[in-house]
Amino acid sequence: MSYKVNGSCPDDKLLAQKLLLKGCEPSLDALAAPPMYAEPYPLPTSLWTTPSDNSAVWTAYTCKNFECLVNPKHREKRFSNCKDCFDLQAVEKTRWAVFGGNYRGLDFSIDEVLAMKNPGTIRIRLDIGGGVATFAVRMMARNITIVTTSMNLNGPFNNFIASRGVVPLYISISQRLPFFDNTLDIVHSMHVLSNSILTTLLHFLMFDIYRILRPGGLFWLNHFFCVEEQFEELYKPLIESIGYKKLKWGRGEEARSRSERREMYLSALLEKPLNKSW
Repeated sequence: MSYKVNGSCPDDKLLAQKLLLKGCEPSLDALAAPPMYAEPYPLPTSLWTTPSDNSAVWTAYTCKNFECLVNPKHREKRFSNCKDCFDLQAVEKTRWAVFGGNYRGLDFSIDEVLAMKNPGTIRIRLDIGGGVATFAVRMMARNITIVTTSMNLNGPFNNFIASRGVVPLYISISQRLPFFDNTLDIVHSMHVLSNSILTTLLHFLMFDIYRILRPGGLFWLNHFFCVEEQFEELYKPLIESIGYKKLKWGRGEEARSRSERREMYLSALLEKPLNKSW
């Protein structure tokens, strides 16, 4: 290492993220901050205002400003994580506010889920893979504190989340969730958990979610993708083996062509038992 003592470390964020995605914890960056950092807008303006480009370090990304991420003409073709989510005045403006999905019975609304518990008992929750944390912003309006996990896949997601005034957590699903046992009221994940995840890793994560939920806490598994054969033989038994009580359970199925297996989504609202939770 040849950098100056007490100076900025070399920008190794891409390498660090590759390690995180594999479940490894890289060494901490030293004093790695934007050289011309601009303070965020105050609340509530910050919730729906694109932050300054000087709120993030851009060397790890093809885009060098938020306009590039917002404008489809400039966005690189391989950028697909959370499509259009950096544009707070487009799709994000109605996301979770006007909730209408493509599958009947598959999409639950925020208020529908909150109504499952006594008023005021849902206070703290985790959103796994929450994009730019619009879900957390909607929850903030309901006096609920959300921590959002997000990776910086082709864009500075965590800087963007923090600039909005909600809490980012930079971890991958390959890591143990950094929360104490029996503490969170609800854990939510949408489009992140799917059959693309190794079964052993998914099994570990499902049990870790159960661990951090308090007795009576909710696991909102939203749009879990797989094929029908996998669901019946593998994923349904896996979910049921953990010990949750099913509050809501919806499936959306789609056969795209005769040559393909039946693809499906699962949305489930699961409750950790109040008694004998272990």
